[in-house]
Amino acid sequence: MKNKELIAELSNRLGWTVQEVTDTLSVFSSVVSSRLVDNDTVHLQGFGVFEVKKKAERISVNPTNGKRYLVPPKLVPIFKPGTTIKNKLKDLTNHE
Repeated sequence: MKNKELIAELSNRLGWTVQEVTDTLSVFSSVVSSRLVDNDTVHLQGFGVFEVKKKAERISVNPTNGKRYLVPPKLVPIFKPGTTIKNKLKDLTNHE
């Protein structure tokens, strides 16, 4: 699902205008981003958790020339789905 499709679906389900949904998603994205920048987690009950994890430094190899180089540690955003979503996906795969 692309952004325009998500906005249209939410607009239909909520009875809001496209602009209201766009503004709401923009504010939601801004809030989640700012909390992740502050190294905080965002828990959405029934949906999941957005958080920041630190990836350790590692050695990588360039496959074309075989040269090894060090990749520095970095912070990456991750999403852990909640049990509600996991259960719905399990039910979906069980019915196939």
